[in-house]
Amino acid sequence: MAMVVKNNLSAKNTLNQLDKNEKAKNKNLKNLSSGLKINSAGDDASGLSISERMEVQIRSLDQDNQNSQNGVSMLKTAEGAVSSTVDILRTLKEKAINAANDTNTDADRATMQKEFDQAIDQIDENAHQSYNGQTLIDGSKEHYVPSPGTYTSMTNETLSSDTDDFTYLTDLKDSEGNSLLIDSTDTMTVSYVMNGKTYTGSTKVGDIMLNGIFDNTVGDADIVLRTPVDNTVGTNEFGETVMNPSGRVALTFMSQRPGVDNQIAGLTITFQDKYGTAKRYANALFNNFRETVRAKDPSNDNAIDLQVGTKSNQTVRTGLTDMRSRALGLRSSDGTTISITSQAKANAALSVLDNALEKALNQQTDLGSVQSRLGYTSANIVTASENTTNAMSVIRDADMAQEMTNYTKNNVLSQAAQSMLAQANQSSSSVLSLLQ
Repeated sequence: MAMVVKNNLSAKNTLNQLDKNEKAKNKNLKNLSSGLKINSAGDDASGLSISERMEVQIRSLDQDNQNSQNGVSMLKTAEGAVSSTVDILRTLKEKAINAANDTNTDADRATMQKEFDQAIDQIDENAHQSYNGQTLIDGSKEHYVPSPGTYTSMTNETLSSDTDDFTYLTDLKDSEGNSLLIDSTDTMTVSYVMNGKTYTGSTKVGDIMLNGIFDNTVGDADIVLRTPVDNTVGTNEFGETVMNPSGRVALTFMSQRPGVDNQIAGLTITFQDKYGTAKRYANALFNNFRETVRAKDPSNDNAIDLQVGTKSNQTVRTGLTDMRSRALGLRSSDGTTISITSQAKANAALSVLDNALEKALNQQTDLGSVQSRLGYTSANIVTASENTTNAMSVIRDADMAQEMTNYTKNNVLSQAAQSMLAQANQSSSSVLSLLQ
């Protein structure tokens, strides 16, 4: 090789190698200090783009999980209020049963009424339970209910399949074809509660048909009979036709007007023979009326949306029904509570309390089912976040052992290149011996 002084190619080549080794070593140091093998787009443009999208997904999923947990907290708050209402309704039924016992005087019942009223006031307090400043079960978080609202349906499924509107009461049979043993000389008493007021009427059975029960006792201004042979028992707040779930004949009485103030809060039909003795079997069957469609006032769509997805409208949606005493049939629109001040009114109140308890338990069940779903949702979100984090780690996280190995290698190469650069610079100085 020629001896030159202007261009020391050996030194230049060694310097280039030293520069490469230093850059590689510095990259190793950056990766080791950050724990990432992709620190900028220059490291891996497509890898950075993919991992950044994954980072957004992970953070979104973590927020979804937080939303789910906050939603459970809100629903637990509502459930606690409903549970308290259920406890109160149990106590109220005990009081009503006590008031229905003729060992009590009307003065005793008047004293019980005071306690009754206080308990109903507490139900309204429960309904105004709030979470983060939002009241929950006062009807303000209800689903959309179209105008004019819904009509109460009270259904009994214990009658024979050949029952229709024009069946005489004396010809009524149970679902097994057994006669109810109602005689024309028996006395029929009908009681129902609407807007906090108890309506009662009695008459001889005579030749009354099913469609004449209210005409002959309390009048038909408030309640109408739906054809028993039709399995349709009403229309709910979603505009859906409600069918009798058992498929059997469903004797259904409906309120003639919609809304909470016109709901049939309780309904009892009883029979006594001419000696005043209760017709136990017939009474047992006619005490099986249950609410199949709940009366509701018109409402805007204020249901709760819990965002549990990373895209728009990926929500868990739930409406909270009105748990105030008026909506439960315990209080009228003018503030009057149902009465237990007489034996007859106490008996009528029992049916009201059974229906109110059913409403509260249905709401409690709905709240529990949504909480259960949110639990599964949260578990799924956590799993998705974990798997996405694992995928991002494969793309972006540095293998620390490998990076340390590479750093050690590049560090040794840098030191070797520095040593060789010194040797290459020495080759140029040897030219001086020729010039002396």
